Amino acid sequence: MSTPIPLYLVDQTDLAKDHVDSQTWAQATGFKAAPNTVCLVPGAEGTVAKVLVGKPNPVDTWTLGYLAKTLPAQTYALADDWPAETATKLWLGWRLGSYSFNQYKRQASPPVAELVPPAGADAAYVETTVAATTLVRDLVTTPAGDMGPEQLEAAAQALCDRHAANLTVIAGDDLLAQNYPLIHAVGRAYTQAPRLLDLVWGHPDAPRVTLVGKGICFDTGGLDIKPAAGMKLMKKDMGGAANVLGLAEMIMGLQLPVRLRVLVPAVENSIASNAIHPLDVVPSRRGLTVEVGNTDAEGRLVLADALWEAVCEEPTPQLVVDFATLTGAARIALGTELPACFSNQPTVANALLASGLAVDDPLWQLPLHQPYRAMIESSVADLSNISNSAYGGSITAALFLQEFTRPDIPWVHIDLMAWNLRTLPGRPEGGEAMGMRAVFELIRQTLG
Repeated sequence: MSTPIPLYLVDQTDLAKDHVDSQTWAQATGFKAAPNTVCLVPGAEGTVAKVLVGKPNPVDTWTLGYLAKTLPAQTYALADDWPAETATKLWLGWRLGSYSFNQYKRQASPPVAELVPPAGADAAYVETTVAATTLVRDLVTTPAGDMGPEQLEAAAQALCDRHAANLTVIAGDDLLAQNYPLIHAVGRAYTQAPRLLDLVWGHPDAPRVTLVGKGICFDTGGLDIKPAAGMKLMKKDMGGAANVLGLAEMIMGLQLPVRLRVLVPAVENSIASNAIHPLDVVPSRRGLTVEVGNTDAEGRLVLADALWEAVCEEPTPQLVVDFATLTGAARIALGTELPACFSNQPTVANALLASGLAVDDPLWQLPLHQPYRAMIESSVADLSNISNSAYGGSITAALFLQEFTRPDIPWVHIDLMAWNLRTLPGRPEGGEAMGMRAVFELIRQTLG
């Protein structure tokens, strides 16, 4: 094996002080040590002597995230020592930046540059997080024709097989028999039966964590059909389910001492003669009736049944977290790269926000503004699944979900895009894990 090429993170001061021998070359190539810039310093006989990388302030997970695919496909090593936490971030970002989705391409992806594991880096964390993120990205990016409820169940089963977890599946009319009417109503029009995936892992006496993920494998909008532009990316509408499966991969792979439960209502919101109609009234697992003001607000319906199951478990969980690609309103408010989060307990919300910042996986809290609760009232049912106002859509959706939680059980709702519209360092365009590492850190710090 050849000697790795040394890689230095430098700012202008470092460049002038520690790399005097490279200043002429840096000036000739226009390298000024700005973040996200790189300078390959030539060596003898056409080799690369070293690599200078612009150093941001602060150094974070994404500092090296663009290098795996931009540097020549050789092996590199950090030339300087870094604290263990920083070394872990740098290696993780590099590894996440080497990801490609090429299952449908005839040609394999070109080779990528490799980074020698930095001294002190947490190898178990990096390897497991890369595996979890790859799982999320692959699931979300896979076309809906190959990722229906049956295939999502198969992915959950494979995850269980890897970690000796148990998977129970309730499908088709058994959902009605076992009182999951909203999940059944949303998914009954598709050729693959709707189902609830129920994964359990860990010691029964450990602190209990329940994750709920929206698994709408494709969303036509139902009879309130989406326009073509709105439907195009709807293979990603199971991004919440993908994120909770990725989070389960992290929890089980790193052996957090918790009792984990994952609930995924896996359906397609399709169109057929038996699809739910606008203004149908459907019972819920909780017993509340829901008027379907719009069949394209289906994610909150399937989540409602799953959330009520989560909070009614005995013993009760210490934390319930749901992930959902729920509202365009959250994207309008925060853009596509910053997930919105809601919580019924301020201390939990604050801890989650801090965890996200610590691992460079930020979220932004929006309020469960109770005066808006009146906007989801119905004249013919206990609730409507849509607001009677055009404003505050992410908040009213969260308030709808809150009706299927309990105030004594800490609950977090994450409304995410699950998709990168543009390529950023370490985060290529396509399906993405968002909030996953933040919630893992919350669980590890508070329950693990």
